[in-house]
Amino acid sequence: MKRYEGLFILNTAGKEEGVNELVDKIKAQIVAQGATVETVQKMEKKAFVRVADNKTKDGYYVNYIFQAGPDAIRKLQGHFALNADVFRTLFSELPHKVEAK
Repeated sequence: MKRYEGLFILNTAGKEEGVNELVDKIKAQIVAQGATVETVQKMEKKAFVRVADNKTKDGYYVNYIFQAGPDAIRKLQGHFALNADVFRTLFSELPHKVEAK
């Protein structure tokens, strides 16, 4: 299993009160692919510097650190590409954690 970072930009237009539920739902979908989630970092809502369309001008950023097999990333990318609540995703491979001695 490899260690990954998944940065999600959530489309929260009109859904400000449901952000925590959406973060938990995404975490459950990552775990459903056989991944082990280490941390979830909820960042803040930020306005986009370049607006992709007139409907979405900002997004809520969430960062997930997890361990998964390489095939899980491909499945997650396909799954979240179809999710209207997820505006963008970016997955990066991270080095393994070094335990302190």
